[in-house]
Amino acid sequence: MNSPFAGQTIEAARRDVAARLKSAGIDSVELDARLLLGAALGLDLTGMISAARRTLTTTEADRLDELVRRRLTREPVARILGEKEFWSLPLKLSAETLVPRPDTETVVELALKLLSEMPHHGQAPRILDIGTGSGAILLALLTELSGAIGVGTDISLAALRSAHRNAVDLELASRAFFINCNYGAALSGPFDLVVSNPPYIPSQDIPRLDPEVRDHDPHRALDGGADGLDAYRALIPDAVRLLAPGGALVVEAGQGQMTGITGLMRAAELTTTPEPRADLGGVLRAVAGRKSPP
Repeated sequence: MNSPFAGQTIEAARRDVAARLKSAGIDSVELDARLLLGAALGLDLTGMISAARRTLTTTEADRLDELVRRRLTREPVARILGEKEFWSLPLKLSAETLVPRPDTETVVELALKLLSEMPHHGQAPRILDIGTGSGAILLALLTELSGAIGVGTDISLAALRSAHRNAVDLELASRAFFINCNYGAALSGPFDLVVSNPPYIPSQDIPRLDPEVRDHDPHRALDGGADGLDAYRALIPDAVRLLAPGGALVVEAGQGQMTGITGLMRAAELTTTPEPRADLGGVLRAVAGRKSPP
Protein backbone atom coordinates (compact mmCIF):
# COMPACT_ATOMS: atom_id res chain seq x y z
CA MET A 1 0.00 0.00 0.00
CA ASN A 2 1.29 3.43 -0.90
CA SER A 3 2.06 5.88 1.86
CA PRO A 4 -0.58 8.60 2.27
CA PHE A 5 2.30 11.08 2.14
CA ALA A 6 3.55 9.93 -1.27
CA GLY A 7 3.79 12.80 -3.74
CA GLN A 8 3.37 15.50 -1.07
CA THR A 9 5.73 18.38 -0.56
CA ILE A 10 7.50 18.67 2.77
CA GLU A 11 5.21 21.51 3.86
CA ALA A 12 2.06 19.65 2.79
CA ALA A 13 3.22 16.53 4.62
CA ARG A 14 3.83 18.53 7.78
CA ARG A 15 0.30 19.93 7.69
CA ASP A 16 -1.13 16.48 6.94
CA VAL A 17 0.70 14.88 9.85
CA ALA A 18 -0.49 17.59 12.24
CA ALA A 19 -4.08 17.13 11.08
CA ARG A 20 -3.92 13.36 11.55
CA LEU A 21 -2.52 13.71 15.05
CA LYS A 22 -5.09 16.34 15.98
CA SER A 23 -7.95 14.13 14.80
CA ALA A 24 -6.63 11.41 17.12
CA GLY A 25 -6.83 13.76 20.13
CA ILE A 26 -3.07 14.13 20.54
CA ASP A 27 -1.67 17.32 22.06
CA SER A 28 1.33 19.31 20.74
CA VAL A 29 0.53 18.29 17.18
CA GLU A 30 2.62 21.00 15.50
CA LEU A 31 5.74 20.11 17.45
CA ASP A 32 5.16 16.38 17.03
CA ALA A 33 4.62 16.78 13.28
CA ARG A 34 7.84 18.74 12.89
CA LEU A 35 9.86 16.24 14.91
CA LEU A 36 8.48 13.21 13.10
CA LEU A 37 8.94 14.78 9.69
CA GLY A 38 12.46 15.85 10.56
CA ALA A 39 13.32 12.32 11.68
CA ALA A 40 11.88 10.80 8.50
CA LEU A 41 13.82 13.22 6.30
CA GLY A 42 16.97 13.56 8.36
CA LEU A 43 16.53 17.34 8.40
CA ASP A 44 16.46 19.97 11.12
CA LEU A 45 13.91 22.80 11.18
CA THR A 46 16.04 25.06 9.00
CA GLY A 47 16.47 22.30 6.44
CA MET A 48 12.76 21.60 6.31
CA ILE A 49 11.93 25.28 5.84
CA SER A 50 14.46 25.74 3.05
CA ALA A 51 13.22 22.59 1.27
CA ALA A 52 9.52 23.10 2.03
CA ARG A 53 8.44 22.78 -1.62
CA ARG A 54 10.44 19.64 -2.34
CA THR A 55 8.45 16.45 -2.88
CA LEU A 56 9.08 13.54 -0.53
CA THR A 57 10.82 10.54 -2.01
CA THR A 58 9.09 7.16 -1.78
CA THR A 59 11.48 6.10 0.97
CA GLU A 60 10.85 9.29 2.94
CA ALA A 61 7.08 8.97 2.59
CA ASP A 62 7.16 5.35 3.76
CA ARG A 63 9.38 6.22 6.69
CA LEU A 64 7.13 9.11 7.72
CA ASP A 65 4.08 6.85 7.48
CA GLU A 66 5.74 4.36 9.83
CA LEU A 67 6.59 7.04 12.39
CA VAL A 68 3.12 8.61 12.28
CA ARG A 69 1.46 5.21 12.73
CA ARG A 70 3.51 4.68 15.87
CA ARG A 71 2.55 8.08 17.23
CA LEU A 72 -1.13 7.38 16.54
CA THR A 73 -0.85 4.41 18.92
CA ARG A 74 0.18 7.02 21.55
CA GLU A 75 3.82 6.02 21.58
CA PRO A 76 5.66 9.17 22.74
CA VAL A 77 7.70 11.03 20.15
CA ALA A 78 10.75 10.77 22.40
CA ARG A 79 10.52 6.97 22.34
CA ILE A 80 9.97 6.93 18.59
CA LEU A 81 13.08 9.05 18.11
CA GLY A 82 15.01 7.33 20.93
CA GLU A 83 16.12 10.67 22.35
CA LYS A 84 14.84 13.47 24.58
CA GLU A 85 16.30 16.86 25.49
CA PHE A 86 16.69 17.62 29.20
CA TRP A 87 18.44 20.70 30.58
CA SER A 88 19.41 21.39 26.94
CA LEU A 89 21.22 18.04 26.80
CA PRO A 90 20.31 15.39 24.19
CA LEU A 91 19.77 12.12 26.06
CA LYS A 92 19.40 8.67 24.53
CA LEU A 93 16.54 6.57 25.93
CA SER A 94 15.79 2.89 26.31
CA ALA A 95 12.73 0.88 27.29
CA GLU A 96 14.07 0.80 30.87
CA THR A 97 14.32 4.57 31.30
CA LEU A 98 11.68 7.20 31.94
CA VAL A 99 11.31 9.92 29.36
CA PRO A 100 12.88 12.94 31.14
CA ARG A 101 10.34 15.70 31.68
CA PRO A 102 10.69 19.46 32.22
CA ASP A 103 9.18 19.09 35.72
CA THR A 104 12.32 17.26 36.81
CA GLU A 105 14.48 20.25 35.96
CA THR A 106 13.19 21.75 39.22
CA VAL A 107 15.28 19.13 41.04
CA VAL A 108 18.39 20.32 39.19
CA GLU A 109 17.58 23.96 39.97
CA LEU A 110 17.10 23.37 43.70
CA ALA A 111 20.15 21.11 43.92
CA LEU A 112 22.36 23.75 42.32
CA LYS A 113 21.06 26.37 44.74
CA LEU A 114 21.78 24.20 47.77
CA LEU A 115 25.23 23.22 46.54
CA SER A 116 26.10 26.89 46.01
CA GLU A 117 25.38 27.50 49.69
CA MET A 118 27.62 24.68 50.97
CA PRO A 119 31.23 25.22 52.00
CA HIS A 120 33.41 22.84 49.98
CA HIS A 121 36.85 23.90 51.23
CA GLY A 122 38.36 23.36 47.79
CA GLN A 123 37.00 19.83 47.41
CA ALA A 124 35.00 18.70 44.38
CA PRO A 125 31.29 18.24 45.20
CA ARG A 126 30.31 14.56 45.42
CA ILE A 127 26.86 13.80 43.98
CA LEU A 128 24.70 10.68 44.11
CA ASP A 129 21.68 10.16 41.85
CA ILE A 130 19.52 7.30 43.14
CA GLY A 131 17.48 5.61 40.41
CA THR A 132 19.39 7.48 37.72
CA GLY A 133 17.57 6.05 34.68
CA SER A 134 18.93 7.88 31.63
CA GLY A 135 21.29 9.82 33.91
CA ALA A 136 19.35 13.02 33.29
CA ILE A 137 19.63 14.69 36.71
CA LEU A 138 23.21 13.64 37.38
CA LEU A 139 24.51 14.64 33.95
CA ALA A 140 22.71 17.99 34.08
CA LEU A 141 24.38 18.73 37.41
CA LEU A 142 27.80 17.68 36.16
CA THR A 143 27.52 20.00 33.16
CA GLU A 144 26.90 22.90 35.55
CA LEU A 145 29.57 21.90 38.08
CA SER A 146 32.82 21.45 36.22
CA GLY A 147 34.68 20.12 39.26
CA ALA A 148 32.02 17.75 40.55
CA ILE A 149 32.05 13.97 40.42
CA GLY A 150 28.95 11.82 40.53
CA VAL A 151 27.56 8.33 40.94
CA GLY A 152 24.28 7.07 39.54
CA THR A 153 22.60 3.91 40.82
CA ASP A 154 19.80 1.88 39.31
CA ILE A 155 18.42 -1.64 39.65
CA SER A 156 18.18 -1.88 35.86
CA LEU A 157 21.34 -2.75 33.96
CA ALA A 158 19.70 -1.59 30.73
CA ALA A 159 19.05 1.83 32.27
CA LEU A 160 22.64 2.06 33.45
CA ARG A 161 23.88 1.25 29.96
CA SER A 162 21.81 4.16 28.65
CA ALA A 163 23.13 6.48 31.36
CA HIS A 164 26.73 5.51 30.64
CA ARG A 165 26.24 6.01 26.91
CA ASN A 166 24.82 9.47 27.59
CA ALA A 167 27.78 10.28 29.83
CA VAL A 168 30.17 9.25 27.05
CA ASP A 169 28.29 11.24 24.41
CA LEU A 170 28.36 14.33 26.65
CA GLU A 171 32.06 13.84 27.47
CA LEU A 172 31.28 13.37 31.15
CA ALA A 173 32.30 9.72 31.52
CA SER A 174 35.47 10.65 33.44
CA ARG A 175 33.30 12.19 36.20
CA ALA A 176 30.18 10.01 36.10
CA PHE A 177 30.14 6.46 37.46
CA PHE A 178 27.23 4.03 37.45
CA ILE A 179 26.50 1.18 39.85
CA ASN A 180 23.86 -1.54 39.70
CA CYS A 181 22.15 -1.68 43.10
CA ASN A 182 18.88 -0.95 44.90
CA TYR A 183 18.88 2.67 46.09
CA GLY A 184 22.35 3.22 47.62
CA ALA A 185 22.85 -0.31 48.96
CA ALA A 186 26.28 -0.82 47.36
CA LEU A 187 27.68 2.53 48.53
CA SER A 188 29.20 3.87 51.72
CA GLY A 189 29.44 7.60 50.93
CA PRO A 190 29.87 10.30 51.95
CA PHE A 191 28.14 12.52 49.38
CA ASP A 192 27.52 16.26 49.55
CA LEU A 193 24.32 15.92 47.56
CA VAL A 194 21.85 13.10 46.93
CA VAL A 195 19.19 13.56 44.27
CA SER A 196 16.40 11.31 43.06
CA ASN A 197 13.26 11.15 40.95
CA PRO A 198 11.75 8.02 42.50
CA PRO A 199 8.51 6.23 41.58
CA TYR A 200 5.70 8.26 43.14
CA ILE A 201 2.46 7.46 41.31
CA PRO A 202 -0.05 5.75 43.65
CA SER A 203 -0.70 2.26 42.30
CA GLN A 204 -4.42 2.85 41.81
CA ASP A 205 -3.75 5.95 39.69
CA ILE A 206 -1.56 4.25 37.10
CA PRO A 207 -4.47 2.99 34.92
CA ARG A 208 -5.65 6.61 34.60
CA LEU A 209 -2.34 8.00 33.35
CA ASP A 210 -1.97 9.20 29.79
CA PRO A 211 -1.22 6.23 27.52
CA GLU A 212 2.11 7.80 26.58
CA VAL A 213 3.18 7.24 30.19
CA ARG A 214 1.07 4.27 31.28
CA ASP A 215 1.88 2.09 28.30
CA HIS A 216 5.45 3.13 27.53
CA ASP A 217 7.32 4.21 30.67
CA PRO A 218 8.74 1.34 32.77
CA HIS A 219 6.14 0.37 35.37
CA ARG A 220 8.59 0.05 38.23
CA ALA A 221 9.76 3.62 37.62
CA LEU A 222 6.18 4.83 38.10
CA ASP A 223 4.55 2.74 40.84
CA GLY A 224 5.01 4.31 44.26
CA GLY A 225 2.72 1.92 46.16
CA ALA A 226 -0.64 2.58 47.75
CA ASP A 227 0.04 6.20 48.69
CA GLY A 228 2.90 6.90 46.28
CA LEU A 229 5.45 7.19 49.09
CA ASP A 230 6.94 3.68 49.27
CA ALA A 231 10.16 4.67 47.50
CA TYR A 232 10.67 7.66 49.80
CA ARG A 233 10.36 5.44 52.87
CA ALA A 234 13.36 3.45 51.65
CA LEU A 235 15.27 6.22 49.92
CA ILE A 236 15.31 8.89 52.61
CA PRO A 237 16.95 6.82 55.40
CA ASP A 238 19.48 5.49 52.89
CA ALA A 239 20.29 9.03 51.78
CA VAL A 240 20.81 10.12 55.39
CA ARG A 241 23.29 7.27 55.83
CA LEU A 242 25.19 8.35 52.72
CA LEU A 243 25.16 12.12 53.17
CA ALA A 244 28.11 13.99 54.58
CA PRO A 245 27.32 16.24 57.55
CA GLY A 246 25.73 19.39 56.16
CA GLY A 247 24.83 17.63 52.90
CA ALA A 248 21.45 17.82 51.20
CA LEU A 249 18.87 15.48 49.72
CA VAL A 250 16.69 16.76 46.85
CA VAL A 251 13.82 14.64 45.49
CA GLU A 252 11.02 15.08 43.00
CA ALA A 253 7.51 14.89 44.42
CA GLY A 254 4.11 14.10 42.97
CA GLN A 255 1.14 16.42 43.28
CA GLY A 256 -0.04 16.70 46.87
CA GLN A 257 2.88 14.69 48.29
CA MET A 258 4.94 17.51 49.77
CA THR A 259 3.60 17.11 53.32
CA GLY A 260 4.16 13.36 53.35
CA ILE A 261 7.71 13.64 52.03
CA THR A 262 8.75 16.42 54.38
CA GLY A 263 7.33 14.38 57.26
CA LEU A 264 9.52 11.43 56.26
CA MET A 265 12.55 13.72 55.99
CA ARG A 266 11.98 15.17 59.46
CA ALA A 267 11.48 11.69 60.92
CA ALA A 268 14.91 10.84 59.49
CA GLU A 269 16.34 13.93 61.22
CA LEU A 270 16.76 16.00 58.09
CA THR A 271 15.99 19.71 58.32
CA THR A 272 13.61 20.53 55.49
CA THR A 273 14.41 23.63 53.46
CA PRO A 274 11.79 26.39 53.39
CA GLU A 275 11.59 26.83 49.61
CA PRO A 276 10.46 23.81 47.57
CA ARG A 277 10.47 24.43 43.82
CA ALA A 278 7.24 24.48 41.81
CA ASP A 279 6.97 23.39 38.20
CA LEU A 280 5.42 25.54 35.46
CA GLY A 281 1.99 24.24 36.43
CA GLY A 282 2.41 25.48 40.01
CA VAL A 283 2.83 21.99 41.49
CA LEU A 284 5.42 21.84 44.29
CA ARG A 285 7.80 19.46 42.58
CA ALA A 286 11.26 19.55 44.20
CA VAL A 287 11.73 19.24 47.96
CA ALA A 288 14.94 19.13 49.96
CA GLY A 289 16.30 18.30 53.39
CA ARG A 290 19.67 18.95 54.99
CA LYS A 291 21.68 16.71 57.26
CA SER A 292 22.89 18.43 60.41
CA PRO A 293 26.37 19.95 60.06
CA PRO A 294 29.19 18.61 62.22
